[in-house]
Amino acid sequence: MLGEDHSLVNEFPAHKDKISELNQNDSTFAMNAKRYHLLDSEIRTLELNNAPIDDEALHQLKQERAQLKDVLYLKITSA
Repeated sequence: MLGEDHSLVNEFPAHKDKISELNQNDSTFAMNAKRYHLLDSEIRTLELNNAPIDDEALHQLKQERAQLKDVLYLKITSA
C-alpha cells in the first residue's frame, strides 16, 4: 500500500520496550534505527506526493529499508 507506516514500533509492536531500550543504550542500533526511520519517511513522502522518482530508485530505497529492518530485527530479538 502507498504511504503505509513502517516504523519499527508499528512493525514490531510486541518489542516496543526493547526497541526503546536499544535506542537508548546501543549507539549502533540507534544510528541504524534513525536511518531506517528517515528512509521510511522519505519513501512515504515520495509515494503520497507522487514525486518524480523512477521505479528503480524507489525500489533501491525500499530495498535499503528492508535490509535495515532485517538487521534491526535480529538485534531486537537477540538482545
